[in-house]
Amino acid sequence: MTNLAPKLRRLETRVLLVVLAVAGAVWGFFTLAGEMTEGDTLAFDRRLLLLLRDPAHPSDPLGPRWLEEAMRDLTALGGFTVLTLVTLMGLMLFWLHGRRLQAWVLGATVLAAQLSANLLKGFYDRPRPNLVPHGDYVYAQSFPSGHSTLAAAVYLTLATLIASVELRPAAKALIYGLAVTVTVAVGISRVYLGVHWPSDVLAGWSLGAAWALGAWLVLERLRTRDAPSMTANSLKSDPPAP
Repeated sequence: MTNLAPKLRRLETRVLLVVLAVAGAVWGFFTLAGEMTEGDTLAFDRRLLLLLRDPAHPSDPLGPRWLEEAMRDLTALGGFTVLTLVTLMGLMLFWLHGRRLQAWVLGATVLAAQLSANLLKGFYDRPRPNLVPHGDYVYAQSFPSGHSTLAAAVYLTLATLIASVELRPAAKALIYGLAVTVTVAVGISRVYLGVHWPSDVLAGWSLGAAWALGAWLVLERLRTRDAPSMTANSLKSDPPAP
């Protein structure tokens, strides 16, 4: 019991911080959505989008040809096919290793993120950027970025679930670092290729991060739902004080 109480207090602190982070991500999304609807993000969007283009030839992204190809490779990491494969592999590996809870949380989070992104795209119905030629195929509305939303939801949720069974702090930091790096790279590639406004990407990151943080809350809630009984058992097993 002596060791359990500090752990519960640390867990409560982490839960509170994550709840605040979820609230911040949701607030960030709807703030961006309101600004976008009123046209207040347009100047910022245009400036940043054109900043990644040759001023003399706006149809040409900055950098050599290999960089443009690399950006297409990076943007594919947030595409439907790659994320579906990553999600299915994650589900199978968690299931085969007896981590059924992690598998359910991953599947539910990815599905919720996909549905919310599609619904919000239809609701806001923002056209794609028309300042420069698109460097990738587009199929739906612009706000929020589906690639950015799903990349954040999938990679950050996977990082959370993998880190939950990893004991080494350095390994946990590496897992989260890789997930954040891939998520950021996917978002940048969408702007570089001219298929999304920067505010689309920021909104997508906010939405996807909210789902990933929510997944952590659900995971911790399900993992600690038996804490009261564990505490009672610990009390029964503790030797009486002298």
